Amino acid sequence: VGLGIAASSALMAILLTAQAGWAAGWFWSAVISAGAFALVALLLGSTATANGADGREPALPKDRSLVKIIVAYGLFGFGYIVTATFLVAIVRQGGGSRVFEAMVWMVTGLAGIPSVWLWQKIAGKIGLYQAYAFGCLVEVVGVTASVAVGGHIGPLLGGFLLGGTFIAITALGLQTGRQLAPQAPRRVLALMTASFGLGQIIGPIVAGLLAQASGDFFLASIMAAAVLLVSGAITWSAAPKSP
Repeated sequence: VGLGIAASSALMAILLTAQAGWAAGWFWSAVISAGAFALVALLLGSTATANGADGREPALPKDRSLVKIIVAYGLFGFGYIVTATFLVAIVRQGGGSRVFEAMVWMVTGLAGIPSVWLWQKIAGKIGLYQAYAFGCLVEVVGVTASVAVGGHIGPLLGGFLLGGTFIAITALGLQTGRQLAPQAPRRVLALMTASFGLGQIIGPIVAGLLAQASGDFFLASIMAAAVLLVSGAITWSAAPKSP
């Protein structure tokens, strides 16, 4: 994901510098997407379950921690998508050029490339749930900086911290779900994906209305940061207690 974002952003910067039209951007983005699809298809392994059983999974356990994780994952989808959706608009409101817009997204993509590896290392040191919460806190800094820090630094820092966290937090969240429901991995992943997707749908709507009412994305971004804090706090509270 990070490599795709970086490649697309670099491509757009080149096209804009060459004074290419919008149609060229869409065409070459489609070419990159097709190439990525072919690569994933080649690398994709078997989709069979580990024990070869494809039967009906048992119901999800009635676990309070699992409910917390599902809710927190939806809140994360709500929080991160605001900056991911409106980062370009934030750059434009700050007077940034179209080339700078592409540069911000390129930084976002480059930061995303090592993010899963890095946060898995962090999770191995401090724990899966704690790493998720810490990742949310780091992303809060980026979301806030994108609108609170002036000039080029704010959007660049916001893009860098967004790219360096959102892919990894997505993976960490799914891992917590599978850990809490090991006998029903498909059920829990489906439910968490639905919660995440619902957050992604609602987030831009609420943020867009706030931005329209206030005239900028400051309140919308602060709201997103607050939601991310809540997501991290809920996940931290869902961590299994040590004996």
